[in-house]
Amino acid sequence: MSGMSINNTTNHTALPEDFRIALLALYTLIFLFGTLNVLLMSYMLQSQRDLSFTSVSVINLIAVHSIFLLTVPFRIYYYAFHETWTLSMYFCKIVSLMIHAHMYLAFIFYAFLLIVRYVEQSDQQLKFHRILHATIASAIVWLVIFGSIFPATMANYGIAQNDSTHCFHFGQALQKPAVKTLNYVICILVILGWSMLAFFQVYSLLYVRKTFVKAMSQRVEFRAQLKNIVFLSIMFFCFVPYQGFRVYYVSEYNTKEIIHINEIFLAVTAFSCFDMIVFAGRDICKRINSKGWFCSL
Repeated sequence: MSGMSINNTTNHTALPEDFRIALLALYTLIFLFGTLNVLLMSYMLQSQRDLSFTSVSVINLIAVHSIFLLTVPFRIYYYAFHETWTLSMYFCKIVSLMIHAHMYLAFIFYAFLLIVRYVEQSDQQLKFHRILHATIASAIVWLVIFGSIFPATMANYGIAQNDSTHCFHFGQALQKPAVKTLNYVICILVILGWSMLAFFQVYSLLYVRKTFVKAMSQRVEFRAQLKNIVFLSIMFFCFVPYQGFRVYYVSEYNTKEIIHINEIFLAVTAFSCFDMIVFAGRDICKRINSKGWFCSL
């Protein structure tokens, strides 16, 4: 997550109008549907008393999305007013960091969620026996990440940025070879992490196919695999393209067009805020149908 300390360039390079409008539209969409996603998932979890590792992972994902979404209106404001920042530079750093923190935290919880689901395929239901245990486990993860990484990142993030009227332009750290290397390592780790999860998913699908053959599509195990594929697809489309492009961006960060394209890729990572809408919609339809009303999804 130390790779969060790189976002844009030191000197402000104004976005072309089409890029600015695209970013404004993307973040508006992210804020609206991301908020809907959080509300739907919160509604679903209200009636659940399940303390499985999966449920706790989803709760943590909701928290990650919620914290990030609180900062999105400030990005919308910035691009709506033609990249003019009137708030403090310290707050700009926080807003800028949050999209990176959101990406890496979401990736960690997705990976944990999928690993748990793979383990549970062997009929080993992983559960917390008390709410206190689930709270402590979650708190430890958050404290380790934010307590060890966030303070140091904030202290060094955008230290050479002197223009307080613009925000999200902190790429000067890429001039340091050590920072470049760190970014390359993080990009490779994320891509390799996803590749390994995808490998296990293919193995799981082949196992289910071999076990149930013709009746596979009717099995609960197969439907569980489809949910895993949805999570893997979210990780792939939201995170992998950005990490792949970032390898090129880090080596050519001083090129204006590359900087603008990087901002688009970065915004796309926030589409992971839509992750649970389909599952939430289906659950709500089931509840509506159970009351004698009709809902199709």
